[in-house]
Amino acid sequence: MQAGSVTGDIHFHQAAAPRPARPVPRQLPADVRTFVNRSHELGQLNAVLTDGDGGHVVVSVHVVAGTAGAGKTSLVLHWAHQVKEQFPDGQLFVNLRGYDPGDPVTAGQALRRFLRALGVASADIPQDVDDAAAMYRSLLADRRVLILLDNAATVSQVRPLLPGSGASLVVVTSRNRLAGLAVRDGARRITLGTLPEAEAVALLHAVTRDYRHDDDEDKLVELAQLCARLPLALRIAAERAASHPHMRLEDLISDLRDESALWDALSTGIDDEAEAIRSVFTWSYRALPALSARLFRLLGLHPGPEISLQAAAALGDLTLSRARRLLDDLVGAHLVEQTAPDRFQFHDLLRAYAADLAQAEESPERRQAALSRVLSWYLHTADAAQTWLYPSEDHLPLPAPLPGVQRLVFADYNAAVDWTEREHGNFLHAVRAAARHGLDRTAWQLATVLWFARPPSASERDWLELGRIGWTAAVSQDDKRAQLRLLVNMGIAYRALNDFDEGLDALGKAVVLARGLESRFDEARALNLIGLIHLRQRDLDRADARFGEALSRFRDLDNHRWTAITLANIAGTRLSSGRLAEAASVVDEALAAQRAQSNRAGEGNLLRIKAELQLEQGDPDAARGSIGDALEIAFALRDHTREGFWLLTLGGIQRATAQYGDALASCQRSAMLHRRLGDRSREALAWRGTGQTYAAMGRRDEAAVFHGQAATVHRDLGDMWQLALELDHLAAAVRPEDPDSARAHWTEALAHLAPYTDLRATAVRTRIESLLAGFDD
Repeated sequence: MQAGSVTGDIHFHQAAAPRPARPVPRQLPADVRTFVNRSHELGQLNAVLTDGDGGHVVVSVHVVAGTAGAGKTSLVLHWAHQVKEQFPDGQLFVNLRGYDPGDPVTAGQALRRFLRALGVASADIPQDVDDAAAMYRSLLADRRVLILLDNAATVSQVRPLLPGSGASLVVVTSRNRLAGLAVRDGARRITLGTLPEAEAVALLHAVTRDYRHDDDEDKLVELAQLCARLPLALRIAAERAASHPHMRLEDLISDLRDESALWDALSTGIDDEAEAIRSVFTWSYRALPALSARLFRLLGLHPGPEISLQAAAALGDLTLSRARRLLDDLVGAHLVEQTAPDRFQFHDLLRAYAADLAQAEESPERRQAALSRVLSWYLHTADAAQTWLYPSEDHLPLPAPLPGVQRLVFADYNAAVDWTEREHGNFLHAVRAAARHGLDRTAWQLATVLWFARPPSASERDWLELGRIGWTAAVSQDDKRAQLRLLVNMGIAYRALNDFDEGLDALGKAVVLARGLESRFDEARALNLIGLIHLRQRDLDRADARFGEALSRFRDLDNHRWTAITLANIAGTRLSSGRLAEAASVVDEALAAQRAQSNRAGEGNLLRIKAELQLEQGDPDAARGSIGDALEIAFALRDHTREGFWLLTLGGIQRATAQYGDALASCQRSAMLHRRLGDRSREALAWRGTGQTYAAMGRRDEAAVFHGQAATVHRDLGDMWQLALELDHLAAAVRPEDPDSARAHWTEALAHLAPYTDLRATAVRTRIESLLAGFDD
């Protein structure tokens, strides 16, 4: 195996062994153990020589870019040196140069070299390959020889060099799987991966330890991952860091994260090794058929980290069957990795190399065409997903798919969700690529459509950067309707992330644009969303006013769906303020309207409001039924945002009915989901529920811990209403053991409650004032 090999297979072929084999020493040099002596692989290699079954072995080794100290010496030669005593009749070695820029060594050429090494005079070597192979097998029949066939590209290079019988062993290294050896010659294969993380970090330490002393371990792990744990890449990056001891490791990592600079960052400064890593990539690439090589280049233009079969077909303007065959070629050559059925990915270095090739070998027009095709595929497939995920939302008018682009068609809701979850990691990259390459219209269209193609369990935070990019692209095109759509969605995202000032700013701009475009629907929608932000801020009068304006406009437009949504928000506002009868008066009307519109998400939200009303009205059994129905909707929609929020209500009902274990489980899952979604406010509400449950169980110390954590979050977020409520619960938890702290918490809570004048706030304030008066008595 050449030290520069990026990936490769080692194949062991052993003829029948008439005499027992001695075991292979298990202690190999450290640099070889790095590759071979991991998990059970060395034991499998040793078994080749000791099992005496006369079989064939193929060991497929993902060996990368040499070792820490091996230079140009083959890994296999290191291993062979350690086992040479087991082969008293000698060793034969040939580099078949299967991936070299020049012509590979043929089987006939290798046979002539081996026969000369076995003592046959050049004049006596048959010219015919079959005759030479027969002589070769005859000479090896009674000998025990280790035969190393390095850097093979095809089975045809190898098969004439296999001994027919005897005790000899053949080791074949390749970056191809050489499946024919396993199928026809009974070979076995063992797959070895790249360096494990710990060993990759150890290599970085070994190179840099005398020059750098304060590098953070986590940063070294990140650097190792960015180098794909390729030893040569690690060595180059480490030596660059060592040669610049005052350069921050974060700066090198930043360079590596820039894929456009990744290749240069790892291929400069160390001439021999830079040439080695470039040459081994080039060897594998030049061995590809022309169509496979073209697809490899174009895959370097794919904007995201993982590539589906369909996206690859769009990039290459290929049918699915042709794309699958070409991808199989690339997987077989270890140039791409298959991660799942019809899904593929690069190592970062190979992605950078493919992109480098695309720049060098594809014209700007062909590169732009390939990128436009794959972005068109994402756009139209996301639009197809919206049909299932948000069936009641209007679709964005789109141009026809580009020629050769076949969007996916989904059979049902779950199929659409599955696609969004698989592709979610590519969405931001796709929008960035569109904007970076001047495709502004595609950029804002993608950002708009992908709002409705987010996985139901994804955080709005994941979309927000797409929205900003899309909005900038829409501004550059002076497309006000596109700007309006994106501002509305940005307002929703900011509200979900508790960034209320940014949300109000975006929605205020949306109202101005809607009025300028005379779009009463969009104006009403933005007003409704402004009301929701005021509700989260507990500015209840403003919330009620904005909802009233929105409701009036929706009714004027005879829009039943949005009338029902706004009625639900009015019910929530009244519930929050403690006006239970007024809330109840609109809940059933809104619930019936949502069911008539088949709006399951809206139905679930109203069932959550109804459950809270029923609990406050003293009917926990009815409340349990309502919230159970709501959660069934969340589960069916695979929507973690709604599930997490509605679990807070379930936990409260379970606590009220002394189902404390169930209440703790509901609050714990709610906290976990909201942490994943990035909603700190609702995560803190889940901690509150946990604290209230522990308090109900008489475990006040644990209650105080959770209320204290929640209070810290509400304080950080500037949410004085929730902070006041949390301090109230915290004071009750600590009062028996620390009455002075309890009094301080209640006193602070009263100060925060001062601006709120609604019925619920008044009731809380009156109760706390009474408690504080008790201290004075």
